[in-house]
Amino acid sequence: MQQGVPRGAPPRPARPSRTPAAPLRISPRALLAGLAAGAALVVVLWLAQAVPSLRLGAFFATLAHLAGLLAAYGILVMLLLMARVPAVEHGVGADRLARWHALGGRYVLTLVLAHATLALCAYTAANGTDLLTTALNLLGYPALAAAAAGTAVLAAVGAASARAARRRLRHETWRALHLLTYLGAALAFAHQLAGPDLAGGAFAAWLWTMLHTTVGVLLLWYRLIVPVRQALRHDLRVSEVRSEGPGVVSLVIQGRGLDALRAEPGQFFRWRFLGRRLWRTALPFSLSAPPRNDALRITVKACGDHTRRIRRLRPGVRVLATGPFGALTAHRRTRRKVLLLAGGVGITPMRALFETLPAVPGDLTLLYRTGSADQLVLRGELETIARSRGAALHYLLGPSDGPFDPLAPRALRNLLPDLPDHDVYLCGPPGMTRSAISALKRAGVPSARIHTERFTF
Repeated sequence: MQQGVPRGAPPRPARPSRTPAAPLRISPRALLAGLAAGAALVVVLWLAQAVPSLRLGAFFATLAHLAGLLAAYGILVMLLLMARVPAVEHGVGADRLARWHALGGRYVLTLVLAHATLALCAYTAANGTDLLTTALNLLGYPALAAAAAGTAVLAAVGAASARAARRRLRHETWRALHLLTYLGAALAFAHQLAGPDLAGGAFAAWLWTMLHTTVGVLLLWYRLIVPVRQALRHDLRVSEVRSEGPGVVSLVIQGRGLDALRAEPGQFFRWRFLGRRLWRTALPFSLSAPPRNDALRITVKACGDHTRRIRRLRPGVRVLATGPFGALTAHRRTRRKVLLLAGGVGITPMRALFETLPAVPGDLTLLYRTGSADQLVLRGELETIARSRGAALHYLLGPSDGPFDPLAPRALRNLLPDLPDHDVYLCGPPGMTRSAISALKRAGVPSARIHTERFTF
């Protein structure tokens, strides 16, 4: 937040303000344990109502009920993971939640299709008809027609989310298709209340309704009401657009009472700029400087249509910001010594941490990997921070396919002989991040002390 400060000058200290209480965080282990306990309760609910039988139709029906209950629970879990609940986002991390959501979606879709197939086989075996006739007869029942429609919607969303398909879709198109998940979940819920597992038990129906209501309220609150309330309360506007190098700009965004956001260095927001051809898409960008109570700053590299348009923004443009999100913050630190490792524009969260992580001289190191010196971003600020804090700063320059790899295990150990004693914060392009994680592990850094977060549009 150095509006009007010459390049390379010491960062202006933030205004003193009341220190907010530490945000609640749910750890990945605690969240997984809670979700596993919920799945176990679903199996218990199924066992309590299952009727043993040697008839083929009853056998298929029993398995169909289990697959249906687990699929419905899985849909709720998928929605919860993307509800942007702060305690979950800050404790688990947005990138890990997105990976769990993508992986879980495949299993949920498999369970949905298994439920439909097993139920069709059960009705076919019970009635002695063929599959096609049974399917046409079942579509005459409203609840089963809703289930079939919900299954088709979820299958379409799953197909659009496949890696090969998503690469061919515009982000806006994929997002619009993905919103159909809510319709699929609603249709599935209507079918469940009429099904044999819930319709016959008042407590089971009440419990299932409460679970769906809770997730629905969380989605409505954190994805709609909170962003609107933040927009009205903080009145965010672009106050400065500053060039930082070829294709890179910093945006200073001012507003009221921003300390109430409780943003931390290393976190990001989803930004929606209310300018021409930008307002429809929320873009995730990390804070590139510590947050102030009247301003936030992001640094953006032009790498697509939306990011190129950001360079043409003018002061005064209104901004909607949802967040903060992310777990790449000081709370993940476990060791006295810290290595910050950045690649390309991944320097943005590392720059904020470089200024704010508590450390005595000699305990903090920043390695910045780029293809050449002219690709270094915020160089003057980084060098000023390094001098003022007694921290080490190294530029690792050269093409990624060059003869020398500055991120090789031996190269890292030459720079930091005590590397295994460090916590490592890492942010960069996907390929660089994968290579760096592998090199750090081979250099002796335990996986638990490598902290990274990846997010995409």
